[in-house]
Amino acid sequence: MAEYKLHCFAISGNAYKAALFLTLAGVDWEPVFVDYLNGETRDVDWRARVNEQGEAPVLEHGALKISQSGVILDYLAAKTGKFGPIDEEERREILRWILFDNHKFTSYYATLRFMYGIQKSGETPVTEFLRQRAVSAYAIVDEHLRKNTFLVGDRLTIADISLAGYVFMPEETGMDHDAFPSIASWKERIKNMPGWRHPYELMPGPTSLS
Repeated sequence: MAEYKLHCFAISGNAYKAALFLTLAGVDWEPVFVDYLNGETRDVDWRARVNEQGEAPVLEHGALKISQSGVILDYLAAKTGKFGPIDEEERREILRWILFDNHKFTSYYATLRFMYGIQKSGETPVTEFLRQRAVSAYAIVDEHLRKNTFLVGDRLTIADISLAGYVFMPEETGMDHDAFPSIASWKERIKNMPGWRHPYELMPGPTSLS
């Protein structure tokens, strides 16, 4: 039996954050498929057994069940000694970027990608608003990465892994990614990390390419 279990599904970038950490860290883990598209996370029994918040990913480690990708990454960094901070100042900086990711970088982009790229909503006032906000967040990260190899310090940390959750997803969003060359270079640095795998190769379940 694997040391870690991750409740996840292929199209979830938030689940990919945890799955990516686990594979890059080389720890013993296994995925547990969550049938999100057919409503499993809304099921009363699933919420009672797995996560009352009705969300994936959920990490199981022994008797613990941990939800929210940022919390999972923080826990795994502490447990494995990998991709975490070296001191309190760096811990605050990592947390700053994870909170920015959850509030702006991932949140707007992930919703835009789901509506425009997966549900095929077409262009609407909502997708236009989401794209504007996503572009603003991407511009901030791109400028930071123009001057820095990684988000915090000179090595990969859980800040990078958090922001990487959706950047490898292939669905169309209507954004011009050529406008963010520093993010493109950063993605290549992550892809070159030993053990890197695409989210659709790493997690189970249907994909937009299925």
